[in-house]
Parts: sequence; structure tokens; C-alpha cells
Amino acid sequence: MDGLWMIALLLIPLVLWTSSTFVFYFKKCFYVAWMMALALLAIPLCILKSGGRDVENMRIIRGLVRHVKYFLGLRFDVSGWEHLQTEGPYVIISNHQSSLDVLGLMEILPDRCTMIAKKELIYAGTVGLVCWLGGIVFINRKKTNDAKNVMADAAKTMLDDQIRLWVFPEGTRNQRGGLLPFKKGAFHLAVQAQVPIIPIVFSSYSNFYLRKEKQFNSGTIRLKILPKIDTKGMTSEDISSLSDKSFNLMCSAFHSISDSVTQSNGPSRH
Repeated sequence: MDGLWMIALLLIPLVLWTSSTFVFYFKKCFYVAWMMALALLAIPLCILKSGGRDVENMRIIRGLVRHVKYFLGLRFDVSGWEHLQTEGPYVIISNHQSSLDVLGLMEILPDRCTMIAKKELIYAGTVGLVCWLGGIVFINRKKTNDAKNVMADAAKTMLDDQIRLWVFPEGTRNQRGGLLPFKKGAFHLAVQAQVPIIPIVFSSYSNFYLRKEKQFNSGTIRLKILPKIDTKGMTSEDISSLSDKSFNLMCSAFHSISDSVTQSNGPSRH
């Protein structure tokens, strides 16, 4: 009888691991917990390195986070590396699908580059604190005037401190199979600072990650770094056309690389 109980206990993990719903929640919980643990480790390292808030702390954060992809069964295929070999400050824009974007971001994050993020992130425990130490710029999306003032300050900081800023112009996460209309903040920032924009596109996660269907498999994420878009001589009157041009370029690239991932991996199983 004891032997039967032992066999049953051994079979339970096997049964659970064959359940896509269990795997989904296990990976999600592991990801959040592990990132919080890494942040706890990063906090004293950042303070020792820089004495407090400094964009150079992103080197430490980047180094600590890059291995997480292996635990989740993810692989990154990056093209266009040469377009990041740009001197001086610039604005990176990319599409935003889920919190997994952080892994792709850390995979290719240039030196002296930090992000613009929603203000609520600063309250996310150890992760919020390490984001602050990494020089992340927090904006209140609900107060337009506050956001504009933060962007104006960010433009000045970019030039004074020679840093790069990563922005998600969709403004929120989107897994609908395309890109949401862009908000104009990133483009005002680039034009005000007269720095180039470098678009980066993440392929669709739908071949391995489906939130509604509770599916989180192993998979490949393609990152395509597009040529820089110069803003020299542009004014506020050029913001809309600059945004539209960036949106169209990124939409085209998104569908191209997403289709190539689907063809190479096959359709995802439900």
C-alpha cells in the first residue's frame, strides 16, 4: 500500500507538468519571484557601484537578468545589431506585448541606456527600487501636463548626460496581433533633443505565449533593429509624420518577422 502511495506522489508532478495551465502559472509565478529576487541582489550592488541612482547601474541589472530566458525556455534571434552602433544619445522605440519584453530589452540594451516607464512601477517592491536606481524615468500617464514636463526634463538630461532612452510608444501592453496607435511622447522627446530614433521590433509571442488560453511554451523571439530615423531640423510640426513613418516601418517589420517565426516553428498548439 505504501508503494502505491509513493507511486501516486511521484506521478502528481508529472501530471501537473503535462497540464498547460499549470505550466503557464508556474512559469509566470517563477518569473515574477525570480525577478524580485534578482532585484534584491542588484540593489546593494548598484549602491556600491554608483552610490545611488545612476544610469550606469543598468549594466548590473542587464548582467543579472540575461540568464532568465533559459529558465523560461526562450531564445532570442537578433538582427540589425549594426544599427545600435550609433554614437551619442538617441531614443529607442519598440512594441510592447508583455512583461517578457524586459528580457528582450536586456538582451540588447546599449550602454548608458535606460527606460521611460509608468509611475506605478516604482511601487513594485524590490523591482521598483532597482528601476529607480537604474535611472528609469517615471511618468504619470493620467496627467498629461506632468508627462509633458517629465519628457521635457528627459530631453535635457539626454543631452547633458549623454544617455539613451527606451520608450514603448503604444503606451500599454498589446497582444492583439499588431501594433496599437502610437502616442506622441517619444517623438516629442526625440525632436526636442534633436536626436535620432532607433525602432526595434519584437516578433509576436503568440507562437509560445497565449495569456487567455493559459499557454506558455518554449519559443523563439525575433528582434529586428531598424535603421535610425534622423530628426535633425525637425520641429513640432513634424511630429505626426514622424510618428506615422515609424509606425508603418515597425508594423511592416512586425508582420514580417512574426510570420517567419510561425513558419519555422509551426503553429502553436491549443
